Amino acid sequence: MAANHQRECGGHHVNQSATCARFRPPTFGCWDNAHVAALPLGDSAPPDGVLPAAALRGLGHATFGVYVHVPFCATRCGYCDFNTYTPGELATSPSTWLDAVRRELDLAAHLLGEPVPADTVFVGGGTPSLLGAAGLAAVLDAIRGSLGLAPGAEVTTEANPESTSPEFFAGLAAAGYTRVSLGMQSAAPHVLAVLDRVHTPGRPVAAAAQARAAGIGQVSLDLIYGTPGETPDDLAASLEAVLTAGVGHVSAYALVVEAGTALARRVARGELPGPDDDVLAQRYEQIDTALSAAGLDWYEVSNWAASPESRCRHNLGYWAGGNWWGAGPGAHSHVGGVRWWNVKHPARYAAALEAGCSPAAGREVLSPGERYTEQVMLGLRLADGLSLDALDSLGKAAADRAITDRLLTATPAGRLVLTRRGRLLADAVVRDLLVS
Repeated sequence: MAANHQRECGGHHVNQSATCARFRPPTFGCWDNAHVAALPLGDSAPPDGVLPAAALRGLGHATFGVYVHVPFCATRCGYCDFNTYTPGELATSPSTWLDAVRRELDLAAHLLGEPVPADTVFVGGGTPSLLGAAGLAAVLDAIRGSLGLAPGAEVTTEANPESTSPEFFAGLAAAGYTRVSLGMQSAAPHVLAVLDRVHTPGRPVAAAAQARAAGIGQVSLDLIYGTPGETPDDLAASLEAVLTAGVGHVSAYALVVEAGTALARRVARGELPGPDDDVLAQRYEQIDTALSAAGLDWYEVSNWAASPESRCRHNLGYWAGGNWWGAGPGAHSHVGGVRWWNVKHPARYAAALEAGCSPAAGREVLSPGERYTEQVMLGLRLADGLSLDALDSLGKAAADRAITDRLLTATPAGRLVLTRRGRLLADAVVRDLLVS
């Protein structure tokens, strides 16, 4: 879910005011396709999907990613506002969806105008593992047959631990998947119950072991912290389970109560308290301390890895402002400063492609100012930091103040890196750099 991204910022709202000194949960990486809720406003997209010539000039000179959105879930989790559908909500079958995705990938190859093999692939949702290993292999075959795969490509799928097995992971490895991201959320049963998660607490650890045994080189576990009723001991147990699993990558996201979800309705009725900023800050520090002590270092505000090789290259492409094509209902794409997004409903998505049209619902051409804003907003979230030279004069003055306030450090190479305190206030730091 990774990714997203709106969303906003990555599908999740930037909720840190310029003057607030309290913690706000770190937001997800912008345009993380895995977590698209409402579509943004923008210009209408051309029916044929043709891109401006200027957007295509840089292709082949930077990494290129492909995201595929699988909109199917067995049940809907109470906190989820992603573009997903349960069987009772959707008449479209996985085979109809896959046919439409194939058409979109063929359209992508045509519109890009030259071979642009994917350096990274990320299959998200939804619950991609509901497709089974054969279905996910078919997705990857569709990418190979249209855009192609670059040598050494990173190929990731998200998976619900409950819809996996040793045979499933063996099938993924045989198909060419190199990485799997497992949704764990918590090891505490009562926390999982609040989130309406269906997996048993011990299953993610077992699934991680099965994935590694099948030959999948990189395995990630996702946590959600700050759920109502979660105690420090609950989180400690979750972290212990993660470390026991021996995975090389962990993502940890603060719970966001999204409007329109079952969780939001429970909070509004007073059945559950909303997330508390101070508690979220304590939980984040607890996570960072435990993971760092175990040798997993932060490389993005919400992501930790045991080595550079364990980092998610696909998501790094988002944060670096790279190019990617998002295929599937509601998926977002970005090529050369042009961003567009598909219609959300799978039936409308499939109908557009069957009619020979682009499924894009809208698009925007980023101005130089907007591209600068995204460079600062995304670059500063990374442990590699943001080049001081990327800032204008007002931004550099704000950076000096942030260094004095111990929110940023400056490396000898002239890069600005968030301190841990700065990570807790990342959105505020970014805002100050942009509006000073």
